[in-house]
Amino acid sequence: MARQIISTPNAPAAIGPYSQAVKVGNQVFLSGQIGLHPTTMEMAEGVEAQALQVFDNLKAVAAAAGGSFNDVVKITIYMTDLSNFGVVNDVMKRHFAEPYPARATVGVRELPRGALVEADLVLVLD
Repeated sequence: MARQIISTPNAPAAIGPYSQAVKVGNQVFLSGQIGLHPTTMEMAEGVEAQALQVFDNLKAVAAAAGGSFNDVVKITIYMTDLSNFGVVNDVMKRHFAEPYPARATVGVRELPRGALVEADLVLVLD
């Protein structure tokens, strides 16, 4: 099955050797996004602002792949401080409706560029 590389200027450019997303058949695998603004490449301030930017970035990549958050089947969230779990949950609820996708939340020591939160997605398109 052929791989299609997905890229959009509406999300931050990759800061390493990876693609924003890869589509294989009807599945789309989005790379992790942190709270960088796509045009300035500046990090949002604070965990809530970063989480909002993360979901905006993911939404832009999903749209570039021909999908939306309605197509998300799995999300993984990485946080440097799990005491921010409730804040990130609240931000996620602003972007997703029930039934929610499957999810894992992982506490990590650090993230690229000093980010406080990162997330990646898997979509299945109709």
